[in-house]
Amino acid sequence: MRTAALHFASLLLAGVLTSAMAQGVRAVDEQNFPQIEAGRRIATEGDCAGCHTLDEKKPFAGGVVLQTPFGALIGSNITPDPETGIGTWSFADFKNALHTGRGKDGKRLYPAMPYPAFTKMTDRDVAALWVYMRSVSPIRNRIESNQLPFPFSIRLSLLGWNLLNFSEGRFKPDPSRSPEWNRGAYLVEGPGHCGTCHTAKTTTGADDSSQPLRGGVLQGWYAPDITGDNRKGLGGWSDDEIVAYLKTGANGRTVASGPMIEVVQKSTSNMPETDLRAMAAYLKQVRAPASSATPVAANDPGMVAGKAIYKDSCAACHKDDGTGQPQLFPRLAGSAVVQSDDPATLLRVVMAGTQGAYTKGAPTTPAMPSFAWRLNDQQVADVLTYVRNAWGNAAAPVDSTRAKDSRGAP
Repeated sequence: MRTAALHFASLLLAGVLTSAMAQGVRAVDEQNFPQIEAGRRIATEGDCAGCHTLDEKKPFAGGVVLQTPFGALIGSNITPDPETGIGTWSFADFKNALHTGRGKDGKRLYPAMPYPAFTKMTDRDVAALWVYMRSVSPIRNRIESNQLPFPFSIRLSLLGWNLLNFSEGRFKPDPSRSPEWNRGAYLVEGPGHCGTCHTAKTTTGADDSSQPLRGGVLQGWYAPDITGDNRKGLGGWSDDEIVAYLKTGANGRTVASGPMIEVVQKSTSNMPETDLRAMAAYLKQVRAPASSATPVAANDPGMVAGKAIYKDSCAACHKDDGTGQPQLFPRLAGSAVVQSDDPATLLRVVMAGTQGAYTKGAPTTPAMPSFAWRLNDQQVADVLTYVRNAWGNAAAPVDSTRAKDSRGAP
């Protein structure tokens, strides 16, 4: 019996090691593998590949362009290549980068590398992540990360930015809350850095601490409110619906679009369900002031025109009553995304089209074609105004100027 058990364990370990090799991990000392595997899970939680993997054949070799309001930054090479990656870094260098925003030789990092969130990561998680990153295959790929124009290209300016906007410190569990809630809070606020996209920014580009997780503009998309708000957030979602969305990119309400597709495919779809449930438990309890809006009147000219356009161009998939088709075509009635303060995501989807995430749990990848060729700017504005104010929805009307500005956006 013992011999059979040992044989099974050796086969299991061999399978795990083979899986790791397929993800770009070098042959490693089996004694270190548990910590390497822990680090791989943390890299997944933090979606490190999202910013540091442009070519799937060159994991973590950098090259992803990040558009910021101040200019472009490029994700760096974080493989252990000694010339173009972090091969000459020490653990102290790596830890400082995540916890203080200072890289090797004290080089100041731009907060597009979300150290304001990573500073909350535990020392244990940072150590495991370090061991994992040292185990991935070194890839020679020289990256010039800083593409910002003057004066933003001057890193010394980050000294003042940090004084205004950054506080170092680890996550502190709330003893009055459940272990599940605390785990969710840690993932959302720390390695998951959800607020980096879902929190509005100040004029200096920092998270607006007065509106945590209440939505923000990101590279021309609107990352929606993910608080417990019933109208614009996740308040009306069940825990199962949140888990399904994070695990597959789709549920009975909506389908992932824009930058969230990459987050689902590279990060949340590969996380344990227990962690996704912890995140759901935390997000549902993030309190925000109740939001309200006055719907545009049904007899408004824009609403009348928009209703006709919807019937002709949208109802076949989203249905006359806006209920859509679960897992395929998003529900528009009561949709938090549809009622968001900023219609940027709706405009991008109508103008450019979109295709859902590919995951094992939802391999269909439903798509919506671009309607830019078919609808002019005023028609786009009218149909979105209608969608945002029909079936009990309520949101500000969309202006044709916004539609024009979104046409042809990258």
